[in-house]
Amino acid sequence: MKLKTIMLSTGAIAAAASAYAAGHGMADSMTLVSWGGAYQASQTNAYSDPYKAEHDGLEVVWDESSNEAVAKLRAMNEAGNITWDLVDVVASDAIRLCDEGLALEIDHDEVLAAAPDGTPASEDFGDLLVSDCFIPQIVYSTTVGYRTDLVGDTAPTDICAIFDLEAYPGKRSLEKRPINNMEWALLCDGVAKADVYDVLSTEAGQDQALAKLDTIKDSVVWWSAGADTPQLLADGEVVMGSTYNGRLFSLIEEQDQPVAMLWDAQVFDLDGWIVPAGLPEDRLARVMDFLYFATDTQRLADQAKYISYGPARASSAPLVGQHATLGIDMAPHMPTDPANATNTFLYNYEWWADYRDDLDAKFQAWLAK
Repeated sequence: MKLKTIMLSTGAIAAAASAYAAGHGMADSMTLVSWGGAYQASQTNAYSDPYKAEHDGLEVVWDESSNEAVAKLRAMNEAGNITWDLVDVVASDAIRLCDEGLALEIDHDEVLAAAPDGTPASEDFGDLLVSDCFIPQIVYSTTVGYRTDLVGDTAPTDICAIFDLEAYPGKRSLEKRPINNMEWALLCDGVAKADVYDVLSTEAGQDQALAKLDTIKDSVVWWSAGADTPQLLADGEVVMGSTYNGRLFSLIEEQDQPVAMLWDAQVFDLDGWIVPAGLPEDRLARVMDFLYFATDTQRLADQAKYISYGPARASSAPLVGQHATLGIDMAPHMPTDPANATNTFLYNYEWWADYRDDLDAKFQAWLAK
């Protein structure tokens, strides 16, 4: 169902955001929605805890439902009861939510901080502003981790190891959705990287991807939360599995688990905030004040102290330093580091925004067989 697009004028947003400066009119609590695990912990450390320290009495509640954000915001809109204040989503979901009028369109230069040298936010974020409703935070990748003690003498070097049950027997974990799995399946079934989305646009191409996934279906543990694969790897329940590169960094560097990262065909993606449409003025004022604080150059660089995701602002990249507690340089652990990015796969946000609902249904039906 296509909902009417709701746009709050930049003047109205600015007025709401200025409520704090006037000393009144801001909500004293805020519900933030994210993905749990190491990623949410990095947001808490870099964004919400420092913000709370400047605002006595503010209550910040975290909800870990970002993987269900589209469905839940649709339901909230239908019920006329928006209980979330700010939601972290991937770029393709931001596009869908914006198109359906479930997220506010904003003027990034009006409501977000400029770079320290005065560069407007829109220029600092650049091409990462893939939607008028999207405020990017990070560039991350979905990649594969594997147990170094369970892969034998020859460690995997390419993504197709996922499909090689002979060389790497045992369980593997994959996300319980078509994104990334369908692309990897086609790549490992001989489709050229440049042709993947053209092939996947056809019924035959979709069936080809699912047929390739059929070859390992009985050996797959399906995950929904970003923390699942790291836990499965730590427990030795899977030999390899897909997850976000920052989760693997935490597992390898912080927890010292016998796990290594497979960067081949890592899928670059973006993650960021959307503001749900329909918030009352006091809650909107709080959200906009927090957004201004949490998405400035320094805060985005600060997040990289806790997790190996690249900050979305160009001005933040030079400020990325060492891990907050380990003292190791973070730049070599970023998905964008040249050594890690020799063979990347570029995720097509617009394509998935158009095809996601249909392929979700087809993928879930395939899973149920």
